[in-house]
Amino acid sequence: MPSLIFQQLGPLEIGLIVLAILVVFGVGKVGDIGGALGRSIREFRRELKEGQEEERKEEATKVEGKSEEEKKS
Repeated sequence: MPSLIFQQLGPLEIGLIVLAILVVFGVGKVGDIGGALGRSIREFRRELKEGQEEERKEEATKVEGKSEEEKKS
């Protein structure tokens, strides 16, 4: 449903929304908010990548453990 809302917004409406945000928060505060948002996104991506790498390492150790057990049998 949210995608339908954005399909109805034209360039004029988006410009007015941005202008209203600038008036309410001010230019400096909007820059701070943008910077914080960017840092949050970078942190999230880094954590996702670390989680995927950890899963791969766990799978590799499981596979190695199974192959060692097969060799012993």
